[in-house]
Amino acid sequence: MQNDFLSLVFPKICYACGKSLFKKEDCICTYCHYHLPRTNFHLKADNPVHKLFWGRVNIHSASAMYLFNKESKVQHLIHQLKYRGKKEIGISLGRYYGRELKKSLLFSSADMVIPVPLHLKKLKKRGYNQSEVFVQGLAESLKVVNGSDLLIRTYASQTQTQKSRFDRWKNVEEIFKVTAPEKIAGKHILLADDVVTTGSTLEACANKILEVPGTKVSVVTIASTLY
Repeated sequence: MQNDFLSLVFPKICYACGKSLFKKEDCICTYCHYHLPRTNFHLKADNPVHKLFWGRVNIHSASAMYLFNKESKVQHLIHQLKYRGKKEIGISLGRYYGRELKKSLLFSSADMVIPVPLHLKKLKKRGYNQSEVFVQGLAESLKVVNGSDLLIRTYASQTQTQKSRFDRWKNVEEIFKVTAPEKIAGKHILLADDVVTTGSTLEACANKILEVPGTKVSVVTIASTLY
């Protein structure tokens, strides 16, 4: 009864479209779940995200949940997650996408999920890592290890905005470190981020993980600018 009253005073809304949620809906309404532009890349081995890394780094599989367009509902979701403190969006999307990835032969062998890390200064300013909350949901649904503390950013890079692909790669080339190589040795690592554009940061993280013997890396993001 109390929850019903609170929902009248402070109605839960869909973070994609802004409409009120029904009782069993979580963060995103049923309509948006069905109509947001899903990629289904997790079912296609040679999809645009995977092709992005060809000749750059040996990625086992790659996927993104949604297609990203400016001024779209997906951009609004990412903005709410990244800058408005709505951590529940990342967790909810991770749970949902984890269930989809578990059905895919490309991703079902993953042993661990690791987020692209933020530098401590940015983490302190924002309060949390948006990729880490996505990983929380993924690990829960996939029933694998959450390795959020196993890859760190050793120093802050400059903003990637307006940089060329080469400059982005140089900007992040040597700023990541695996904290406990023995914990990831021989594992299939699912490397997660919010949005993939040029893939430079993911490439740098994957290269660092692949320095550990026997590791295999797959990439998954909430959204992709690649079609």
